[in-house]
Amino acid sequence: MELDPLLLSRIQFAFVVSFHAIFPVFTIGLASYIAVLHGLFYKTANPAWERLAVFWTKVFAVVFGMGVVSGIVMSFQFGTNWSNFAQASANFLGPMLSYEVVTAFFLEAGFLGVLLFGRGKVPQGVHLFAAIMVAVGTFISAFWILAANSWMQTPAGVELIDGRFHVVDWSEAIFNPSFSYRFSHKVLASFLTGGFVVAGVSAWYLLQKRDVEANKKALSMCLWLLLVLAPAQAVVGDFHGLNTLEHQPTKVAAMEGNWETSSHVPLLLFAIPDQANQTNAVEIGIPSLASIILRHDPEGVVPGLTEVAPEEQPPVWLVFWSFRVMVGLGLLMILVAVAGLWLRRGGRLYEHRGFLQLLRLMSVTPFVAVLAGWFVTETGRAPWLVYGLMNQAEALTPSLTGGMALFTLIGYAAVYAVVFWAGVYYLTRVVRQGMQDGEEIQGEVERPMRPLSASHTPFDDGPGSAAPGTQH
Repeated sequence: MELDPLLLSRIQFAFVVSFHAIFPVFTIGLASYIAVLHGLFYKTANPAWERLAVFWTKVFAVVFGMGVVSGIVMSFQFGTNWSNFAQASANFLGPMLSYEVVTAFFLEAGFLGVLLFGRGKVPQGVHLFAAIMVAVGTFISAFWILAANSWMQTPAGVELIDGRFHVVDWSEAIFNPSFSYRFSHKVLASFLTGGFVVAGVSAWYLLQKRDVEANKKALSMCLWLLLVLAPAQAVVGDFHGLNTLEHQPTKVAAMEGNWETSSHVPLLLFAIPDQANQTNAVEIGIPSLASIILRHDPEGVVPGLTEVAPEEQPPVWLVFWSFRVMVGLGLLMILVAVAGLWLRRGGRLYEHRGFLQLLRLMSVTPFVAVLAGWFVTETGRAPWLVYGLMNQAEALTPSLTGGMALFTLIGYAAVYAVVFWAGVYYLTRVVRQGMQDGEEIQGEVERPMRPLSASHTPFDDGPGSAAPGTQH
């Protein structure tokens, strides 16, 4: 059987990006939450805020490390699998990735050291400033990465000359037509992810009657946040969809499962797209609702997939169902946030075991929604790498063979499996240990023997150790 290097390279990059994407989307929201906790402690001196801040900083450190390890290899693939694309886009993407490292990664890494190891060694105001700078760094990082990705989706400010992109207007290239919608959508997704994870862990502690005061505060904060941001994400998503309709109509047609350009297009709740025959085998939908949503008019015309040749169509079934998973989970998030408000008014928010169990399960859903949305964004662009200007086949490394692509794919899968297992292991230990009590925090500050000593594994125990994972 002949191995297709293009297909395998696409699978490999999709695997690496999907694995990596779940970590930044969590750390962006969690970093801001940690900064807020430090600010509340600085203002009120309530030890509950400090205990929460110390605990979630441990979680952040582990997730941040996993994000760095899983993300650093993505840039290598530009050279190994997509060298034509790397050469063609170097004038724009090279500076974008460099700016992200210089302005964001260095900022995050430097102040993260102060945040992790400066407690008790620097003034409290400096420690708060470090937490804020880490949060700011995550936003700057997201800015540059999403500017680069948005440019690939809606290229602007460049000219393609002799197979190379030359920047003619940096402001147009960076602030391309889809950037503001994509950036807003991703930031809200990050806050929702952090909010649901913190809410889920706090609910688990409340079910076990552990650290009740602190976790009631954490849960209350998160549910107020989710009550505002979950509906806001739906609004931003609608604007993002309208922008996509303007610049990438084929992607929207795949999202809607719409084959023929027409008016009164139904919103399909269920369908089985049949790309070979350019139709849907089965359809269940609400009449005219897609036209109303996309055109604000039941007679609004929605473009169909047959407007482009079959070879220029994305994998419709994957885009169609990923979009429904994302939207369905978004609606569920709104319902859960509203249910929290209803229980709060009835005074049962912290005692309703069924709702607390639901929050535990909901802590996973933002990651699924993020991955589903990422599939819509990236597979919906296929077969283009730079939309309308360079397709995936043109971007592939000419000398790459199917065997080479398969070998590296297997290697990445094996290494990432180890990284994921190690990360889950450490996170599980941190969560099970729970928060330190006030006396432990205010006592002698621990000095970690290694970066992940906060989880207190058996590897931290050694001759002469004063306490597991510490060296005084």
